[in-house]
Amino acid sequence: MPELIVTTREGDSRPIEAASGVSVMEAIRDAGFDELLALCGGVCSCATCHVHVDPSCAALLPAMSADEDDLLASSRHRDATSRLSCQIRLDQSLSGLRVTIAEED
Repeated sequence: MPELIVTTREGDSRPIEAASGVSVMEAIRDAGFDELLALCGGVCSCATCHVHVDPSCAALLPAMSADEDDLLASSRHRDATSRLSCQIRLDQSLSGLRVTIAEED
């Protein structure tokens, strides 16, 4: 099972394990992190699952789609490490991925 290290908005970090094939959003939600709203349920139609990916892990991720890029463009908290967690599927190659839950817009 891939491990994901999640940092909350308050700066607390916790490792969680998730099944391969689930999205980072699903893993965070299922682990009980209430601050990640994920209002659309993971269909890339909102930006409420916005996370910042640790720069050391960014090269491991698939390229961002145009839809994801458009949704993130509406966030005041977007930066070079921003991604929508619903668009990142976990597998063993991403074990150790570090993300921080973005501030709410």
